[in-house]
Amino acid sequence: MDYKNVTGHIYDIQGYAVHDGPGIRTTVYTKGCPLSCLWCHSPESQKHEFELGYLQVKCLGADICRNACVDACPTGALTRGEPVKALDGSGMIQKAQIDRAKCTRCLKCAGACIPKALYATGWDTTVDEVYDRVIKDRGFFQNGGGITISGGEAMAQFDFTLNLAKRLKDSGIHICLDTTGFAPEKLFAEILPYIDLFLYDIKHMDTVMHKNLVGVGNELILDNARFLSSHGGALQIRVPVIPKLTNRETNLRQTAEFCASLGDGVKLVQLLPYHKTGRMKYERLGWRYKLTNVEPPDDAFMERTLEMFQSFGLNCQLY
Repeated sequence: MDYKNVTGHIYDIQGYAVHDGPGIRTTVYTKGCPLSCLWCHSPESQKHEFELGYLQVKCLGADICRNACVDACPTGALTRGEPVKALDGSGMIQKAQIDRAKCTRCLKCAGACIPKALYATGWDTTVDEVYDRVIKDRGFFQNGGGITISGGEAMAQFDFTLNLAKRLKDSGIHICLDTTGFAPEKLFAEILPYIDLFLYDIKHMDTVMHKNLVGVGNELILDNARFLSSHGGALQIRVPVIPKLTNRETNLRQTAEFCASLGDGVKLVQLLPYHKTGRMKYERLGWRYKLTNVEPPDDAFMERTLEMFQSFGLNCQLY
């Protein structure tokens, strides 16, 4: 099968992934997403360009590193912070401090940072480089496992995603595409032959509310779900359950009705309760987390929601 060894932006490759499709999988995470979900647990995936992340706990202090990061910064965005106690009790240290307004994301400081407390949120790679990395995990792809191409939104880097899928398809590996569904239908039509299962998000059924929550309306997303299910695509639909935002009974019932209307193309519906695990990532990027007053839904609510989805004849599970 012909493919092109094109370059893409990714921010991670994770082995032994058990929540990104069936079986044990390796997941490739691409950068860039046209949506900006308020509850996004991977904010580093949203922008296509590489950003500066800062895991402050890893900073050894400017004295130990001899101001390597401070001296590397051409705009003065990095300075020595106020003295704080070292975690090992050895004394006081001055950790790096970032003025995000001055930072141009040149990432020179990340290259100079000895403990890698400062880091770039991704790297350039090619289809062949990713293939060579993930094929090493093939022995773990048991019980229907394989490769998942995720994001961000992988369809936003369509040439890279399509050619990676083609390269993997040649090897007989089961391929999942984790997608928001927000891309032109013609692109889904082109990639459909190379994808065994679409992990497909349905975030809200009201398009105005959808735009308020994630930045875009839902018409294209719903239309693409209909297109894929009617053209032989297999869908594993994911429904985020976010208190105060998506958990109203009307919305969840309409979502269940929509999933049921797609027929046999829907292999599984997963209900995803809100969690807080991504909050610390916002601090590393210098972003403000907006859902500080939202708590995860309780187990009883999730069980009732599961029963409601199952009442529509859907194969449904809690994530």
